[in-house]
Amino acid sequence: MGEIGKTVLDKGWLAARSTEIELTGVEITTTNPPSGPTSPWMDAVVPGTVLGTLVESKHIPDPFYGLENESIIDIADSGREYYTFWFFTTFQCKLSVKQHVDLNFRAVNYSAEVYLNGHKKILPKGMFQRHVIDITDILNPKGQNLLAVLVHPPDHPGKIPPQGGQGGDHEIGKDVATQYVEGWDWIAPIRDRNTGIWDEVSVTVYGPVKIVDPHLVSTFFDNYERVYLHTTAEMINRSDWDAECSLNIQVTTELEGDICSVEHLQTEMLSIPAGAQVQYTFPELYFYKPDLWWPNGMGKQSLYNVEITVDVKGYGESDLWSHPFGFRKIESHIDSSTGGRLFKVNGQPVFIRGGNWILSDGLLRLSKKRYETDIKFHADMNFNMMRCWGGGLAERPEFYHYCDIYGLLVWQEFWITGDVDGRGDPVSNPNGPLDHDLFLHCARDTVKLLRNHPSLALWVGGNEQVPPDDINQALKTDLKLHPHFEISTKSGTFTEDDPSQYLDGTRIYIQGSMWDGFADGKGNFTDGPYEIQNPESFFSNDFYKYGFNPEVGSVGMPVAATIRATMPQEGWKIPLFKMLSDGYVEEVPNPIWEYHKYIPYSKPSKVQDQILMYGTPKDLDDFCLQAQLVNYVQYRALLEGWTSRMWSKYTGVLIWKTQNPWTGLRGQFYDHLLNQTAGFYGCRCAAEPIHVQLNLATYLIEVVNTTSDELSNVAIEASVWDLEGETPYYKVSEKLYVPSKKTISVFEMNYPKSESPKPVYFLLLKLYNQSDHSILSRNFYWLHSSGGDYKLLESYKNKKIPLKVTTQASIIGSTYQMRIQVENTSKKPNSTNLLKNSFVDRNCAGKLDNGEKEEGGWFKRICMPFWRESNGLRVVESNGDEVGVAFFLHFSVHDSLKNSFEEKEEFEDTRILPVHYSDNYFSLVPGETMSINLSFESPKGVTPQVLLNGWNLLSALTIY
Repeated sequence: MGEIGKTVLDKGWLAARSTEIELTGVEITTTNPPSGPTSPWMDAVVPGTVLGTLVESKHIPDPFYGLENESIIDIADSGREYYTFWFFTTFQCKLSVKQHVDLNFRAVNYSAEVYLNGHKKILPKGMFQRHVIDITDILNPKGQNLLAVLVHPPDHPGKIPPQGGQGGDHEIGKDVATQYVEGWDWIAPIRDRNTGIWDEVSVTVYGPVKIVDPHLVSTFFDNYERVYLHTTAEMINRSDWDAECSLNIQVTTELEGDICSVEHLQTEMLSIPAGAQVQYTFPELYFYKPDLWWPNGMGKQSLYNVEITVDVKGYGESDLWSHPFGFRKIESHIDSSTGGRLFKVNGQPVFIRGGNWILSDGLLRLSKKRYETDIKFHADMNFNMMRCWGGGLAERPEFYHYCDIYGLLVWQEFWITGDVDGRGDPVSNPNGPLDHDLFLHCARDTVKLLRNHPSLALWVGGNEQVPPDDINQALKTDLKLHPHFEISTKSGTFTEDDPSQYLDGTRIYIQGSMWDGFADGKGNFTDGPYEIQNPESFFSNDFYKYGFNPEVGSVGMPVAATIRATMPQEGWKIPLFKMLSDGYVEEVPNPIWEYHKYIPYSKPSKVQDQILMYGTPKDLDDFCLQAQLVNYVQYRALLEGWTSRMWSKYTGVLIWKTQNPWTGLRGQFYDHLLNQTAGFYGCRCAAEPIHVQLNLATYLIEVVNTTSDELSNVAIEASVWDLEGETPYYKVSEKLYVPSKKTISVFEMNYPKSESPKPVYFLLLKLYNQSDHSILSRNFYWLHSSGGDYKLLESYKNKKIPLKVTTQASIIGSTYQMRIQVENTSKKPNSTNLLKNSFVDRNCAGKLDNGEKEEGGWFKRICMPFWRESNGLRVVESNGDEVGVAFFLHFSVHDSLKNSFEEKEEFEDTRILPVHYSDNYFSLVPGETMSINLSFESPKGVTPQVLLNGWNLLSALTIY
């Protein structure tokens, strides 16, 4: 018997432009198949797009580099035939008697003709629907199968107006497809409009009966102690005889490694007539106090594995389906005090701090590995929600899988935007896509594809627009809540229809992103703003009027190495700073930055240039470093401003946006090469579940507790440090009580009101347990006097602060995990340490294990290069004899061979990316130690080198 299950077809694909192939699909898959990547055939990327294949095969330049996108012909100029492509591959599939096989396309853009062994099948239009073809009768079960797919672009690819615009000329909105592909104010047009087999292709083998789209739903009673799992599945009998079936459902949880605990195992009998498709609902399974799934920052993301099998009498196991499942209940309502939508998970209110998400890559080069990095980055920022914007994708199961693992709630929109669908300039497509039935079919299929993921929190009809009336009403009907999820059920038994029989029934449907508790709730354009702000503005009462802002954005300049890696030298020129008559500055970027949608760090007449607050940058390195300072301050202030008014004014905020699907220069916390900006760590700081912060408008020190536990017997330590290393202000407030889910003001930091405050100074806040001085939150600010600036920090670069860095590395295969302890060893003679606890552990288990053997041999005190020790411990100390703050320290990881100090004619990016840091862009006051984790995968044959840079480190310190 052939093995049942799925085989993914993601290797060995070829592609060719259809106009260069004279053969028919029948001929290609019978007598004249291509033998290899010989012109006009080329190696293809599947899943992927035509443009992705052309880039990979070097037929066109990288459209994300510099201005190269302008050299690639747009579909509006070439015609649709130019981007109509053949894709070809072969596969083998052995079948036994009574077995069946399907060919599956999880998504194609936009329509396709499929040829297998000379037989033709037509795939209907639509970018967001699955296609299943029963190929049992046309399969060559003993040899090679020839598969060719002719993929056509969207029917209405549109044109790009000279001025660009949001979604080009909006023609793409007539199709059910991604809308960003005609360009937006944050991305250049995608020339092929994402034409291609852009998602998974597979073949599945099964017996007489097939399992289709099971739906898993959990219901909760008695304060979440009594829980039921409801399951409904479609069963298709492909045979010509009645099938006597044994249906088995098994729920397991992983204990350790491959060892699982079986929580439930149930068997039901079912008879399915020949050729019939039936819906079967299992008897509910009872659980007592199962481990619940929680959003990031609220608890564990507990997942069970649900497995369904069907055994057919006289055959054996016919099909198997499995899916991770999290027990959780999501509710939301419009909060009466704020007017914002308030979310609850498992009965606990969730203060939403998250971001808007477009997609991982503009050419749809999607992978599990990149998805995991993307989602982990969001979790590392302490975010708890991602909004999948309506002009992008219905995200893939792999995206949701990692959101399940890392605890990111997901707001999933359907494919409507105000700009393209009736509210843009010019106004177009007021009735949305041309084919409403196709839109609804894609929507329903998307729901079935994604509904079992605990991270999926709500469905939304569109971005800044509602779908056309008939579509909107159909979605409201299809996605109506089951009665159990309309109100909190505390006791009693389940009497309504089984909730797993609904299309979804567990998540709310909101008609648009500015309706029903979001923005003003009425659909008026009341999201934003999207540019640089004075940091203190985020704390003002009139900054934003409404309870939940679905979009607020700002700057996003990456580091200098990213600019050099993604642009030719003409793009390395920093903006001109044009002084205006009113004293404000206008930034004039170079043409490449403008093409990459750069957002300036000034807002004439409202916000002075935040880069120039630190002095006039000399070059790209200066500019990008100063931009990181601004990024950190800007985004920390944004989130702290919202959190300062948690529940009293706001219920949540989503930042526009967290990343760019190309090499854009706005609204991002990490760039397209996966290198984090300092804004990433500003968010990470501000969004921690327990947080101490300075209100920049009032200078009140506040404590934020978003957890379900109250804080008692805690204290705040506030210390001001000047540029000479002195501490002119120090205060401790003890025996504090902070209720659950509250922000409280504790005391005013009144140093600025003292007799002679310094024009630039540092403030270190620590929230700690009085019982053991363990730190709950640490927050470091650099501040200036009212009306001042940070230009004194320019000379602070010359301050030589001694550092001691201890590194412990663990290497498993190509994966490196490091724990790095950084200590500011500067100290005034005969001074005492003011700090209650000078050791800060950033997600580490404790201090490095150096024992008591420092003199004997555990450590070697050296600078560069390191003395490699077999025990994995290394120590390096920087030269310096001055006292003060070690400011804005940041790590980076490089290829040690490429990262030589020899001059090179062309820039070579030596960085190893991505790297996960438990913190970065941090500062240490005299005597303070911080322990940081970092992890990364090193390419084969590459020896990594870890560098530490800092504002007042004269040169990079090699610490590994």
